[in-house]
Amino acid sequence: MTVIFADQALLPAGWATGVRIILRPDGGIGTVEAGGRAEPGDLRVAILLPAPANLHSHAFQRAMAGLTEHRGRGRDSFWTWRDLMYRFTAHLTPDDVQAIAAQVQMEMLEAGYAAVAEFHYLHHAPDGADYADIGEMSARVAEAAAETGIGLTHLPVLYAHGGAGGKPLEPAQGRFGCDLPRFERLMASAARAIAALPADCRLGIAPHSLRATTPDLLRAATTAFAGGPIHIHIAEQMREVRDVEAWLGARPVAWLLDNLPIDAAWCLIHATHMTGSETEALAGSGAVAGLCPITEANLGDGLFPMADFTGAGGTYGVGSDSNVRIALAEELRLLEYGQRLSHQSRAVICPEDASNGRTLYEAVLAGGGRALGRDAGCIAPGRLADLVALDGDALALDGRKGDRILDAWLFAGDDRLVTDVWSAGRHQVRNGRHEARDRIEPRYRSALRRLLAA
Repeated sequence: MTVIFADQALLPAGWATGVRIILRPDGGIGTVEAGGRAEPGDLRVAILLPAPANLHSHAFQRAMAGLTEHRGRGRDSFWTWRDLMYRFTAHLTPDDVQAIAAQVQMEMLEAGYAAVAEFHYLHHAPDGADYADIGEMSARVAEAAAETGIGLTHLPVLYAHGGAGGKPLEPAQGRFGCDLPRFERLMASAARAIAALPADCRLGIAPHSLRATTPDLLRAATTAFAGGPIHIHIAEQMREVRDVEAWLGARPVAWLLDNLPIDAAWCLIHATHMTGSETEALAGSGAVAGLCPITEANLGDGLFPMADFTGAGGTYGVGSDSNVRIALAEELRLLEYGQRLSHQSRAVICPEDASNGRTLYEAVLAGGGRALGRDAGCIAPGRLADLVALDGDALALDGRKGDRILDAWLFAGDDRLVTDVWSAGRHQVRNGRHEARDRIEPRYRSALRRLLAA
């Protein structure tokens, strides 16, 4: 039996002191008692929080971090970055994918995330042919999760076309491509891989985008695989918005909301470029807006209309997307700072007389849990034990109590304040370091050296 005693903990009713938590063997929280004292054998921490989920990751792109910052001729954009990414994928082997995924998952856990939604589209061999097991690459992501202990919601991507209007795939997109029968075989293989992981891990689907599918294919796939999370890229770039509108007669978010039964099972990634009516409709749909501030800044995507979205009651979470930098506190800080720069105002996202840090943190707890189909997000009996502990002796937190802890961590600290992380009760990070780092990091370094030499 694992028992955690926290000097301070954030519970559903607010901050409490002297909190003793008993974890169940199945990864859930058994009992939570406040106002007590530590007992012999308790694992004692200074500050305990629910740990959020990272709702959007392309793990393999971690190995590209810093490699796309040389400006070419003309204007650099998302589309020039995408061309470089396509060239990079041509060199990735299954061993590389597993090594990179393990490194990414480990870094996420050390940053304070307990779970990840892996939006996985690198399916096939470099020539576009199936591996002997069509789900080989999904199995490698699952094997990485078995080693790191992260809570995995795996989202194989349906990527059938090279652009809006059902354009054929480009040669560089061959590793991603699936029609519906091929995708069904891929999903069956991925389901076997996920079944070997702990019970909190899940399988969903990810139609890549409106431009990489067609209306009929999108309807067929989401009907065939209903019941799990459904994630989709949408309205990330204005070129995408124009292309979809010219093809379907409506902007991407509006078309999706008008033509599919969008609800809480859906997560719309980016949704950067929306009209006011689209923003209000998305907020009212129950779907989660999946925001990736670091990547969106890196790619020059633009800013999500956060004030209007939250004002309409919308739900959001955050993800590390391209994994150019995996930093939970920084992700939330940049989310707010982008809005401040846009609105030329402070404290844009939180309501009046409220803590910025707590507002952001509790929002991404709720949004991430919904997007992953994961029953976590708070320290309460019956919930998954997704927990993160902070260093109460850290200078940035000195003398802080209650909401000031979250304000200080997110706006004046960084992820070095994380001491311990549990994912569904699996104690993977201790004293700021993942228990398998000495095995995982050398494999990642080896893969990275080979890729850089290719």
